[in-house]
Amino acid sequence: MKIQKEIDFIIAVDALKNVRRRNYNADDSRRENTAEHSWQIIILAQILYPYAKNNADINLLRVIRMLSIHDLVEIDAGDTFLFDEEGMKGKFEREKLAAKNIFGILDEPLSSEFYKLWIEFEEEETPDAIFACAIDRIMPFILNSHNAGKSWTEAGVTEKQVRNMLENAICRASDEMEECFRILMKKCFDENKFS
Repeated sequence: MKIQKEIDFIIAVDALKNVRRRNYNADDSRRENTAEHSWQIIILAQILYPYAKNNADINLLRVIRMLSIHDLVEIDAGDTFLFDEEGMKGKFEREKLAAKNIFGILDEPLSSEFYKLWIEFEEEETPDAIFACAIDRIMPFILNSHNAGKSWTEAGVTEKQVRNMLENAICRASDEMEECFRILMKKCFDENKFS
């Protein structure tokens, strides 16, 4: 069958539905899975695109493609909680191997195209990657600010850690996202969501 590798790939990425994240859904009923996170950030990117700095330089389709594939590495590497300092050690190398494995299921040129998009996202240097990264970082932040913040309180996450890991990534992408970050940080502080 001509599209066998594409079918093999889509069956393999179905496993993303089984990767649990530390973050809880907005209603606090359960932890989200990575496939749900990926879907939600794709929607959010489309909604916040008009607010992106230099959005004329941003290719929204490329951003959506980045966001749709960047977490596929978690099928092999698992989800590393952003505030887990020990877990973050060696994360890029683990995920790079996982990227080669998962994207390697596909034929060229798509295999290399996906890998290059993944690397671009990780490097956070192009306008597309800067915006995509901001979207990826702000979504769990929004959820934590609107639910009980259990993923933070359970892990003893501090206000300083949130600022260190999120503030620059979010604020450099959009003035409106920066305003949102500042307002929601105050909300989280007022509601004692930090250790």
